[in-house]
Amino acid sequence: MSKPNRVQAKFQDRGLSMWEGRFAASDSYVFGTDPAAFLTDHAQFLEKGARALVLADGEGRNSVWMAQQGMDVTAQEFSPTALGRARALADQRGVALDLEQSDIFSRDWAPERFDLVAGIFIQFADPEGRRRIFDGIKRTLKPGGLALLHGYTPKQITYGTGGPPFADNMYSEVILRGAFAGWEVLECREYDRDIREGRGHAGMSALIDFVARKPA
Repeated sequence: MSKPNRVQAKFQDRGLSMWEGRFAASDSYVFGTDPAAFLTDHAQFLEKGARALVLADGEGRNSVWMAQQGMDVTAQEFSPTALGRARALADQRGVALDLEQSDIFSRDWAPERFDLVAGIFIQFADPEGRRRIFDGIKRTLKPGGLALLHGYTPKQITYGTGGPPFADNMYSEVILRGAFAGWEVLECREYDRDIREGRGHAGMSALIDFVARKPA
């Protein structure tokens, strides 16, 4: 992959305020209130009572659903508008969430704190930002803990149905297996699917699922 260009770096730098503006401009849930299909496809990994961190979860659709499965969930997000909607959704569905407002690139990755970390469509990060996030995931997972990642492959650029316009921000099997070398890879699969997850993700999409276990 090529080095991120200035436009790509600017996209990441302004990403936090950009997302707050996007959420604040909408009077409804941008990505809907149902969980990503990736989560329901992998529900067998969501153990009741396990401590989970959901990164950049926006308006809470994924973290709320995980809490409904009996997990102890921390939802990390920068946008206060999105967090307000996540709180409202959790209240509506009768579950508790630990809501964390933070910058994903500078948050405190407390060591060995979580049993599971989920990153779903967090591809606002350029390759260097992605490395920092992945290092944080590896740090904050307990030994034997699970990393669940879901996003777009570079082919998504041709579909244009969601995600940033930068191929370098996308995932591939090579990128994910390399980033988590030495881990037990339980799934790493690229595929196409027509998804309908609010206005933000709609249409045929080039996707990848990745599930890996941290060495004990």
